[in-house]
Amino acid sequence: MAQRRASRRRVETVASGIAELVPDPDRDTAWTLLLDGAPQSHVDLADPTHLQFEYVRRMAAAIDLAAPAGRPLRVLHLGGGALTLPRYVAATRPGSAQRVVEIDGPLVELVRSALPLPPSANIRVRVADARAAVEGMRDAGYDLIVLDVFAGARTPAHLASAEFAGELARILAPAGRLVANVADGPPLRFARGQVATIRAALPEACLVADAGVLRGRRFGNLVVIAGRTPPPVAELARRAAGDWFPGRVETDLERFAGGAAPVPDSAAVASPLPPEGLFGNRK
Repeated sequence: MAQRRASRRRVETVASGIAELVPDPDRDTAWTLLLDGAPQSHVDLADPTHLQFEYVRRMAAAIDLAAPAGRPLRVLHLGGGALTLPRYVAATRPGSAQRVVEIDGPLVELVRSALPLPPSANIRVRVADARAAVEGMRDAGYDLIVLDVFAGARTPAHLASAEFAGELARILAPAGRLVANVADGPPLRFARGQVATIRAALPEACLVADAGVLRGRRFGNLVVIAGRTPPPVAELARRAAGDWFPGRVETDLERFAGGAAPVPDSAAVASPLPPEGLFGNRK
C-alpha cells in the first residue's frame, strides 16, 4: 500500500520552484502540496472541510465567523496554492462568488489537472501578481479577503507595505474582514511591523497563533483578522482553545506591535526565511 501511494507522488517544475504533490498516507483522497520543500497546502478532495494545517483552521474559523453560517460571501483569495480555503468556502457557504489571484501559472495548471475543483464551485482563478490585480479592482467589492501569498516560503515585500494594505482596505466592504497569514519567528520584527501596517488601514483587529509563536519563542504562523468593526474575539478564542493544537487570541495589539510603525513601500521587506529543517517532519 505504501509503495502504491508513493508512486502517485507528482513532481513538476513550476514558475516558483519545484512543486510536489504528495499523497497523504492516512487519507486516500488527500494530498499535500510542497514548493521547494515547504508545505503550502493540504487538500482532501472528498472532504474539503478537513483542514490539516493548524493556521489554516484558524483562518477558516475567522471565515466561519465573518457572517452568519451558510450565507454566501464575495471572497478574494490572494495566493492560491492548492485552493484549500476556496474549496472550504464553496463547501460551507454554497453560492459564494470567489476569485483567486495566483502568480504562478504552471502551478495553477498542475492543481487544476491533479486536484480538480468541484463542478459546482463558483471559483475563478486569475494568474497575476496580487498587488497589480488588487490595484485594478473596484471599491468595496469583497466581503472577505484572504491574504496568504508566499514566494517559496516568504511573503514578497511589495505585499507587506502600508500602500498595499490601503489598497486592500479600499476594495473591502465596510463591514468586511481581512484574514492574513503572517509567518515570522523571534524576535517577531516582521510580524510587529505587519500588525502596525494592517491596523493603519483596518484598525479593528486581533491575532490568533500558538502561544509560543506569540511570545516570540519559535517560528510559526500568526493569523491577523482585521476590519473596520470589532472581530468576534470571544468565539475566535473558544475555537482556538479547542483546536487539536490550541492557539491563543491576542487583542492588545498596541503592546504586541511594541511601537512599530506602518511600513511604507520604501522600507518594506519580505518575510523572513523559516529556520532550516523546520519542515523536515512534514514532507
